[in-house]
Amino acid sequence: MGCSMIFKIKGTLTLVRRKFNTGNVCTSWRVLFFGADKFSLYSLKTLYEEYKNGTLLNNLEIVTTTSEKGNPVQKYAKEQSLTIHSWPIKNHPIKTFDLGVVVSFGHLIPENIINSFPHGMINVHASLLPKWRGAAPIIYTLANGDTETGVTIMRIRPKAFDIGEILMQEKINVPKCMKMPELYDSLGKLGAKCLLKTIGELPSILDRSKPQPKEGITYAPKIKNDFATIKWDTMTSTQVHNLNRAVSGIMVPTSTWKGTAVKLIGIEDCDSVVNLPKDNHQLRPGYVYYDKRTNSLLVLCSNNTWIRVKQVGVYGKRIMSACDFNNGYIKKEPPDKSFFE
Repeated sequence: MGCSMIFKIKGTLTLVRRKFNTGNVCTSWRVLFFGADKFSLYSLKTLYEEYKNGTLLNNLEIVTTTSEKGNPVQKYAKEQSLTIHSWPIKNHPIKTFDLGVVVSFGHLIPENIINSFPHGMINVHASLLPKWRGAAPIIYTLANGDTETGVTIMRIRPKAFDIGEILMQEKINVPKCMKMPELYDSLGKLGAKCLLKTIGELPSILDRSKPQPKEGITYAPKIKNDFATIKWDTMTSTQVHNLNRAVSGIMVPTSTWKGTAVKLIGIEDCDSVVNLPKDNHQLRPGYVYYDKRTNSLLVLCSNNTWIRVKQVGVYGKRIMSACDFNNGYIKKEPPDKSFFE
């Protein structure tokens, strides 16, 4: 749709009060929020609490992609009787706002819209920019085995994602066993906290902004279905473990058994392997055998490293235990044919 659709929700507040200090600096902001998914909600809910309290915000409205089913941001905004503007929008709803806030929105915003806000637009990004620019920074942080990440509050610039000046960054450690849902939650909460602090220090924090470093740029594009495919020849056990952490709650690491797709569930990095078959000198990555002692499958990865697998989902069949997969599949093959591909 080329025009803006405004849903007037019953109970929406229309009275807007402006507050100024002696230096003519706005201390209560009119904010237009751009978001779409669950990560957006961490910041939106925090802003809404400020809006209800009437302190930092005195007006809050929403821009999102709308549908009959509704995304998380659309649903929450309706529940709270916030005005929703359907994306794409034109300039006319923007002229009554001081600042645009973007969190996990997924659309490039045109320059004319950015420039319509007196204080521009700011973005919450779930990485320490310029590392992991793109749609999936949390996934790539985990898949890469990063031990540190964080949140960046940056200015929105036109024509490219995640290139704007840095306003604030805060770091956190990433434990080696932390998975996607936990890190997602931690960064969502941290991002909301940093956003609130940034708005509270406007406009002075805009004056202290700094360009992103030209070194250390990496990218985190939206993942495709084959992202979770295990490449046994090139991936060590640690890399497979990190892949499993990265896609946890989204998809399951996959491989094939005799041409049939399989999902490998309950993956763990293996510190040591005992009871190897006698003819193990012929083994190559992807080799799998059943370890009765731990009731799990052990799979050989690159660099002579191993992972442990607790369950297997064979395409078209129910999820089965390692023992059941051993009885139904591995035992039917000679040792030199027992491989995931």
